[in-house]
Amino acid sequence: MTIRLMLVDDHKILRDALRAVLEHEADIVLVAETDDPNKVISLAREHQPDIVVMDIGLPQTSGIEVTRHLLQELPTIKVLGLSTFSERRIILEMLDAGASGYVVKSAGQDELLRAIRALSLGRTYLCPEVSAVVVNTMRGRKISEKPQGEQLGRREREVLKLLAEGSTSPEIASVLNIATSTVEVHRRNIMAKLDLHSVAELTKYAIRQGITST
Repeated sequence: MTIRLMLVDDHKILRDALRAVLEHEADIVLVAETDDPNKVISLAREHQPDIVVMDIGLPQTSGIEVTRHLLQELPTIKVLGLSTFSERRIILEMLDAGASGYVVKSAGQDELLRAIRALSLGRTYLCPEVSAVVVNTMRGRKISEKPQGEQLGRREREVLKLLAEGSTSPEIASVLNIATSTVEVHRRNIMAKLDLHSVAELTKYAIRQGITST
């Protein structure tokens, strides 16, 4: 399966460098690129990318806002945040906007390719530097009660942790030694209890509550 990629970044040097890298990747093709945040939605409609790599520090408006508007219009697209910033506030704002991953530019091309492939499999991805920031801010915090006082059971918390870390239902079933159908039941129950509707939302919840760091 070929991963269709769109790049949104105002630095031409970075776009040129990524294009050169992707020429050697048989499973990824760059279908569109732009430095204009106002063209993102129209280009995405035209080229139908699977993943949009979104620079957060765009001119005129932030990549966070562009991501929010893009996913409101085209919710099936996966967005990977790309930034020089690794501040917790910015990371969580980008995830709140709907991004499925976050990589700092200093991480290098191998990390970026790893993130792209993870998102293509329906997983979330935070590069190690970003994960470390989240872990450090969460360390020592007690897990707060979720809305309406409902609590997840021990097994549900285990399933949520593995989901947030990018594991598939069969992988979770193998780790916990339970049936895949049981994992799916737990997933539905967790989403119902938390009033969340996607793995990306579950991941953001798990990070905030200190259930996982990735």
